[in-house]
Amino acid sequence: MNTATLAQSLYAKPTRELGTARGIEYKAFSKVTARLASWNEETDNFGSLAEALCENQLLWTVLGADVADQGNDLPEQLRAQLFYLTEFTNHQTRKIMAGDAQPAILVEINTSIMRGLRDCADSFHEVPL
Repeated sequence: MNTATLAQSLYAKPTRELGTARGIEYKAFSKVTARLASWNEETDNFGSLAEALCENQLLWTVLGADVADQGNDLPEQLRAQLFYLTEFTNHQTRKIMAGDAQPAILVEINTSIMRGLRDCADSFHEVPL
């Protein structure tokens, strides 16, 4: 490799893979849902479930804040429904942490959300940084 080629490769504009907002949301839900779904009460420790629950709650808190924002372009009824799911998810998380519920309901909710986002999940392309 000559000096000019080396310099060009070092100073070339980097790119990274980004996706649509829905695609990114899908991947976030997919990751945390897989962790929740794979937890096994008989073989896994409670700490791994608690970590997955915290990640899920953070994801829903961000989503709830986004749909509560007046600048959000989603239809008002859908925003209200998603905000309700945020509150429900928080309530269920507290119940699971107290040992009064199982994470299956959160997996079901997240999976439903993922179904709604699925059509945009693979819309990734490279963009310059």
